[in-house]
Amino acid sequence: MQLIGILQIRSFEKIKEFLNEEHVGRISSIDKNGFPQIIPMNFVFLNDAIYVHSHVKGEKLDNISRNSKVGFEVDKELEFLPSYFEDPTDASLADTLYISVVIKGIGSFVSDREEKTLALNGLMEKYQPEGQYDPIKSDMQVLDVVTVIKISPKTIHGKYKIGQDLNSVDRMDLAQKILKRNSPSAIQTLKIMGFEVTDDGLRMVDEPVW
Repeated sequence: MQLIGILQIRSFEKIKEFLNEEHVGRISSIDKNGFPQIIPMNFVFLNDAIYVHSHVKGEKLDNISRNSKVGFEVDKELEFLPSYFEDPTDASLADTLYISVVIKGIGSFVSDREEKTLALNGLMEKYQPEGQYDPIKSDMQVLDVVTVIKISPKTIHGKYKIGQDLNSVDRMDLAQKILKRNSPSAIQTLKIMGFEVTDDGLRMVDEPVW
């Protein structure tokens, strides 16, 4: 199998899980001069669509009004792998473990008040899970001073790199090096890779299936 196939996320449930966990996505639209405009935004993935909220005026709104084809991307760097993991003299061997999802779809402005309310409450539930706010209702005036953009996916592609292209011996070796380097993200990365840190070292507890 080619490497690109090994890196593909095949589980839609894993893609949804990733989108629900991440807080920043990037929406891409085409400006009046034909150039892509890319903006980081908060988002929520509901009913297999991306929702973002915006002011009622802005360049991205103008762009989508002219051309509804948009892109949306979410990524997470798990761990930088320094070149000396492989060779202390060859900087080209530096690498990164990551997860990413790229969506191509159609952007539209939500006018239905019930759907708009659903999206805004979904955003609140995602970013403020502790509650302590009054949910938005469809008859509230706030709906008239905010724009909700819906991205209906035409294609969703996910990629991930957590050492799944390595044999079991090399994966354990990589995990040991990550643990020894002890970056701030090391423990989380090892967990995603399927390893558990114990008093005796590392143990593979779950072969990740993506």
